[in-house]
Amino acid sequence: MMSGQEIRNYTMNFGPQHPAAHGVLRLVLEMDGETVVKADPHIGLLHRATEKLAESKPFNQSIGYMDRLDYVSMMCNEHGYVRAIEQLLGIQAPIRAQYIRTMFDEITRILNHLMWIGSNALDLGAMAVFLYAFREREELMDCYEAVSGARMHATYYRPGGVYRDLPARMPQYQESRWHKGKDLKRLNRWREGSMLDFLDAFTDDFPTKVDEYENLLTDNRIWKQRTVDIGVVSPEQALAWGMSGPMLRGSGIEWDLRKKQPYAAYADVDFDIPVGVHGDCYDRYLVRVEEMRQSNRIIKQCVKWLREHDGPVMLDNYKVSPPPRESMKTDMEALIHHFKLFTEGYGVPAGETYAAVEAPKGEFGVYLISDGANKPFRLKVRAPSFVHLSSMDAIVAGHMLPDVVAMIGTYDVVFGEVDR
Repeated sequence: MMSGQEIRNYTMNFGPQHPAAHGVLRLVLEMDGETVVKADPHIGLLHRATEKLAESKPFNQSIGYMDRLDYVSMMCNEHGYVRAIEQLLGIQAPIRAQYIRTMFDEITRILNHLMWIGSNALDLGAMAVFLYAFREREELMDCYEAVSGARMHATYYRPGGVYRDLPARMPQYQESRWHKGKDLKRLNRWREGSMLDFLDAFTDDFPTKVDEYENLLTDNRIWKQRTVDIGVVSPEQALAWGMSGPMLRGSGIEWDLRKKQPYAAYADVDFDIPVGVHGDCYDRYLVRVEEMRQSNRIIKQCVKWLREHDGPVMLDNYKVSPPPRESMKTDMEALIHHFKLFTEGYGVPAGETYAAVEAPKGEFGVYLISDGANKPFRLKVRAPSFVHLSSMDAIVAGHMLPDVVAMIGTYDVVFGEVDR
């Protein structure tokens, strides 16, 4: 018989587990056997310094930094920042630009949720979903690339509108060792026409793809064992922690900025807000899956509207938007405006503002203070992932070690915006 032996808790480092927490989340767990007693997330291993960098650059030059905050919700982040600048300037983007923004916000939401469903399933041991989800992500990344030239960090939204109108042609796959004959024809089938034609074909097809993900997961016994009744967040807890997005709606609170404080063209499109019942990981999964279907609906409506209405996508105000290339060749004033805009930018009237958008992970807000100069005096980002991660200890305590993995997955954390 062992005498004088005490039972003590173990403290262990946990991670990196999640694809978006690759070495930038140090989770210190106090374990009693396999049960978590305390979870202490250590952040500060990335240090982007985005907010500080933005104070040293003219307003427009920080749009690309917003893409890199939550690097799977690129254009939604830009939207929050650009709206803050527009509010201080007292300008509004043309209606066509508003619809394009709405459409790309929803494309971004689908991109984010596809990444989430793939990586969360991967975390919990389901390999195939990741490959399925990336198949559709590739198609939508092509839309990013077609309008901006970049597949991820687009810098497409600008104060006063968007960088340029939608392209009349989608890029096509070229013949190669990997794509030829019938396969090449199939890949280019949707790409014969404009981007709107492409998105029409995509939105017709996408619900069947969501059905495929659901076939793999929704009634899957192992998936349910790993997510049902795991990480239950009560509505009171969700509000107390300042949660937003699917984390809040999964707990049964119907709060969505697109409905409650509509911006862009959200007041004019028709969609529903999915809400959960139990507030567990499984409910949050169902909420995000339904959000993909609703986003698909919104994109379809935007495509229809954009087909029927033409118009400018940028304000005709050379103080904030660059003049067209053609006029720069012939008009001295236009050339000067272009030069001034890209070297020193524009002054924004002194004041402060907060602009929030319903990003895929929750409320993404930008608090901006201007002192009248050509760069922000102060910039503060309200990142949803940061708020959610802070509740880790309260929710995980009492769960088993593998449930921590499910919890990190259900938060949908991306560390660019946590340690900004």
